[in-house]
Amino acid sequence: MSKKDICSYNYEELRAEIESIGEKTFRSKQIYEWLHVKLAGSFDEMTNLSKALRERLEKEYEIPKVEMIDHQISQVDPTEKFLFELADGNMIESVLMKYNYGNSVCISSQAGCRMGCRFCASTIGGLERSLAPSEMLRQIYQIQKMTGERVSNVVVMGTGEPLDNYDNFVKFIHMLSDEHGLNISQRNITASTCGVVPNMRRLAEEGLQITLALSLHGSSQEKRKKLMPVANKYELEEVLEACDYYFRKTGRRITFEYSLVAGVNDQPEDVKELTGILKKRNCHLNLIPVNPIKERDYKKPDRKNALEFKNKLEKNGINVTIRRERGSDIDGACGQLRRRHATAD
Repeated sequence: MSKKDICSYNYEELRAEIESIGEKTFRSKQIYEWLHVKLAGSFDEMTNLSKALRERLEKEYEIPKVEMIDHQISQVDPTEKFLFELADGNMIESVLMKYNYGNSVCISSQAGCRMGCRFCASTIGGLERSLAPSEMLRQIYQIQKMTGERVSNVVVMGTGEPLDNYDNFVKFIHMLSDEHGLNISQRNITASTCGVVPNMRRLAEEGLQITLALSLHGSSQEKRKKLMPVANKYELEEVLEACDYYFRKTGRRITFEYSLVAGVNDQPEDVKELTGILKKRNCHLNLIPVNPIKERDYKKPDRKNALEFKNKLEKNGINVTIRRERGSDIDGACGQLRRRHATAD
């Protein structure tokens, strides 16, 4: 009999589960606190439970393995990268970025990715599987335990497409922001999607207050198709309508992510097309000079060209920033560290 993933039960589910095995309700509160506040990695740590109960939990349940196997610390800025191994041998990445307003962790939602964006290392090799809520949560828990510092912001922008793992992702958001757990404000949670339209609309109906970031990357349908296979399924117009719907339903301003690729999507015509798309929308454009990966020949624009691109957009009334590059001396981009380990085996 396979063990049940106790760390993926929300507060109410755990209470029902613990009652179903004949234990008193207050035990579920204790167990939940050990898992999601004290961040226990084993049942043995749960010292206020009887030995018999701990043994029973050990026999019937598991705390899914999310074990650090590599850790890189940037020498140029306060950024750290973690490679975790899961119980089945799959590997996922997370990044810790320290800012003056608090610590931000970027987590993965899948092992691998099937979206196929041309400039991204995460997608090389395709999708292995989606992560359980526990495996998403425990990336944050492990980082918080290792650093001894509280995480205040979470971005789901690591490996994987969160809206391709919809139910687990939504449950993860509820558990992360639940008062019985880490209680991170939903307004401090951002999730990135490459534009899975039906699930963007579903997400708008969930009553959440997270920020949705759309991976735009192309100023027209044709350019998106060259960079992002998902654009063959959803027209840019459909994607933008889903963004508008999310904004109308939640009041949360959309962030548009735009990887700048030299000579591909950083031309004067792109400024014009982007202005047409964004001018009338309450949104923010985040320019990301692309991280070169050896499997692709995409190059990042030089600093001067990136700044010129940004300035032209600003003159056209677009709210735009260039993302500060973090972790440039370590495997900073999504999928790079995981990829290096995979190819070394």
